[in-house]
Amino acid sequence: MARLAGQRHRLAQEAARLIAEDGLHDYQQARLKAAQRLGIADRACQPRHQDIEEALREYQRLFRPDTAAQSRRRREAALQAMAFFEPFQPRLAGAVLEGTADAHSPVELHLHDDDADAVARHLQQHAIPADSGSRRLRLDRQRSGEFPVWRFSADDIAFELTVLPLAQLRQPPLRATEGNPIPRASATRVRQLLADEDIGARGI
Repeated sequence: MARLAGQRHRLAQEAARLIAEDGLHDYQQARLKAAQRLGIADRACQPRHQDIEEALREYQRLFRPDTAAQSRRRREAALQAMAFFEPFQPRLAGAVLEGTADAHSPVELHLHDDDADAVARHLQQHAIPADSGSRRLRLDRQRSGEFPVWRFSADDIAFELTVLPLAQLRQPPLRATEGNPIPRASATRVRQLLADEDIGARGI
């Protein structure tokens, strides 16, 4: 057990380093690349998303002291974008929510509408040029699907919008590897996170 725990810790640290240094944002990709680099093939040693996230926080604390400022700037930008996309009941996800965002991290928003083209029209009406794509997400234990993704930049910050059906507002998509819901936050929660940061900075 001690050997497995040690290897899991090494993999989490290497995956965190790859995310921080190589700009990887896919935790599963970082996990697999770390296992390949370290020559650890035992699947029982694979770290959880939370393990990598904790290792990334520690790495950033030691080697990237500007991460907190980058994360806050993106949370503030997320709030502005969430107000703009308010008709689609936006939810913040990803590194910006987790507090591990760096200068390359996009603001990831989940938008909700049963009309998959509604977000595209909203962008066009406001003359916002965006690149289109798609992403496969797990909806529950049995179902998955491809969903529209729109990407654009504003004030040197990248934004990534995933358009989901309204049903997914109450039932977030699942993480691909672990099957647990993707953490998300409403605008109210993001404002509270920023307020908590202010309190912490003042030492209250």
